Amino acid sequence: MSKDTAFNRVLQARSKDKISIKALIDGITDDFIELHGDRAYGDDPAVYAGIGSMNDKPVTIVGIRKGDDDQTDAEVHFGSAEPDGYRKALRLMKQAEKFKRPIITLINTPGAYPDVEAEYHGQGYMISQLIMQGMQLKVPYIAVIVGEGGSGGALALAVGDCVWAFEESIYSILSPEGYATILWKDSSRAREAAEVMKLTPEDLIKQGIIDRIIPEIRNNDELKRFKADLFGKIEELSAMPTAEMLNQRFARYRNF
Repeated sequence: MSKDTAFNRVLQARSKDKISIKALIDGITDDFIELHGDRAYGDDPAVYAGIGSMNDKPVTIVGIRKGDDDQTDAEVHFGSAEPDGYRKALRLMKQAEKFKRPIITLINTPGAYPDVEAEYHGQGYMISQLIMQGMQLKVPYIAVIVGEGGSGGALALAVGDCVWAFEESIYSILSPEGYATILWKDSSRAREAAEVMKLTPEDLIKQGIIDRIIPEIRNNDELKRFKADLFGKIEELSAMPTAEMLNQRFARYRNF
C-alpha cells in the first residue's frame, strides 16, 4: 500500500461523512437506553453507552464518539474520553457481566484526553483497568473500530473476543503526525509515517490484530447486515462454555 493510500485511509477514518456512533447504535438496537455517570466523579459525554436489544436479546453497548459539529465536538473533546468516561464504561461492562449481557464496543477516538486534570483523575489507571478487567469479562465481547482507533484510549475498549474494523478506519499506537514528530522530529512526514505504521485494516488483518474488515455503512440495508453479523457472532460466542471463550480470548492477546 502506498503512503498516499495509507494516509488517505487516515483522512477517511477522520471524515465527518462517516456514520456516527449514535446512528450506528440506533440502527442495531431496537430500544436503546443511554446510561450516565461513573458513580465516582462525573459523566463524560464522549462515552455514549447503555443497554438495548438486538432481536429481543439484551446487549450492553459502549461507544466513544465524536461530535456532529464544532460545538458538540468541543463537548466531547473531539472524541477523546476522560477518566470518568472510562469509569462509566467499566461500570456498565461489569454490570453486563453481572446480568449476563453481551458487550459491544464501538470506537471512534484519536486517543484518551491528554490533559493534566485527566491524569490527576486517573486516566492511565482507568485504561489499565479496562484492559485488565475487560480480558476477564465472562460474557461475549465484540469490539469494532468505526473510525479512528487511537492509542490506549481505543485499546481500553478493544480487548474482546474479536476486533472488527470498518473499511475506512485506522488502529494504531498514536497518530501519524505524532509518530512523525517523535521519530523524525517533523510532523509534515505524516504521510510517510502512515505507511510505516501499518495502521490500515488490510495491514492489521494480516498481523492478526483485527479479525474482520466491515464494509462502510451508508444505507439501511448495510446497517441491517452489520446488525445480523454482530448478532450471529454473539450467538456463536454465547454457545461456547465460558472457560473456552476466555481461554480463546487470552490466547488471542498472548500472540501479540
